[in-house]
Amino acid sequence: MPEASRTFWQNRRAGDGMAEKSFRLDIISPDRIFYTNDVTMVEYNTVDGEVGVYAEHIPMTQIIASGRLIVTEESGQKTAALLSGFVEITGEKVTILAEAVEWPQDIDVPRAQKARDCALDILRNTEDERETAKAEAALARALVRLDIAGADTE
Repeated sequence: MPEASRTFWQNRRAGDGMAEKSFRLDIISPDRIFYTNDVTMVEYNTVDGEVGVYAEHIPMTQIIASGRLIVTEESGQKTAALLSGFVEITGEKVTILAEAVEWPQDIDVPRAQKARDCALDILRNTEDERETAKAEAALARALVRLDIAGADTE
């Protein structure tokens, strides 16, 4: 990233004295409304890389990749595991339709460790492209969950 851009974003994150504008963030999973509140920034992974969204972002849709979700409110940051879905950004609102999303305290660590081990076993023992792709996706989800939960990812 060019130095000028890096400095702008570092200042923006650090709070450069300017009042942060907020926008509505809704995160919806198949079984519930996971989160809804006014925020100053949301960060997540897409299939094209990491994204940070501030108020008045240009409208767009994006495909989510498994990774860390960081929600910045005026009172601080919250982190969750975001495991694929779609994002719709409008002028005044961001809506995330998530396949799965979990707060750190809600992650079942033994289950995530078992999923990681199972995916690694499949990757070691199969040459089938379809099974490999499924196992790689399962491994990515398990590693994100373990990372967010603060558990051992080895």
